[in-house]
Amino acid sequence: MFRTDEGPKTAPIQEGEEYEVKIEDVGKEGDGITRIEGFVVFVPDTKVGDEVKVRVTSVRRRFAFAEKV
Repeated sequence: MFRTDEGPKTAPIQEGEEYEVKIEDVGKEGDGITRIEGFVVFVPDTKVGDEVKVRVTSVRRRFAFAEKV
């Protein structure tokens, strides 16, 4: 059997936490993408190069969503 879920079983971040981040990329839906401790976080209404403070709103197995504060 092969493992299909690589990486930690729990996210290194939690809903409600705030971080200062830099947007590194843009996703298919147009959301900015940053990484917190290597964990992918989507941030709407941002673009590459933005440095913003975000609050985590939803954490999934492989990624999370955050909003600008």
